Amino acid sequence: MTLAELATVSGKGGLFKVLAPTKSGVILESLDEAKTKMIATTNHRLSLLNEISIYTTTKEGTVPLAEVLKKINKEYGDDTGVDSNSDSSELKSFLKSIQPDFDESRVYTSDIKKLVKWYEILLKHAPEI
Repeated sequence: MTLAELATVSGKGGLFKVLAPTKSGVILESLDEAKTKMIATTNHRLSLLNEISIYTTTKEGTVPLAEVLKKINKEYGDDTGVDSNSDSSELKSFLKSIQPDFDESRVYTSDIKKLVKWYEILLKHAPEI
């Protein structure tokens, strides 16, 4: 499994595996114990994980999510020391420790919470990534 095969859907918690295309969208399966399936249509805001980036203050302006996830794994392994319920200062310190040049004015606490939640889901259900 790769990040290109995983997606997030706006308004739905968690991550989804892309199973197959349909005439009106794609069939998704949740990456949790329930393995619920849904059809994401054009009404859903679907983002593949390999297309997501984090804003930085560098000349490039962004860093791919895949690079950030690799840095988290290298630096923290299985225990990040924070979770999605941590306060905003802890979450910002966490991201600053792995990506010191992230743009604090454009990366919100909610974005960091998603990053931590997605990392935990990937560790549990897709550790090969």
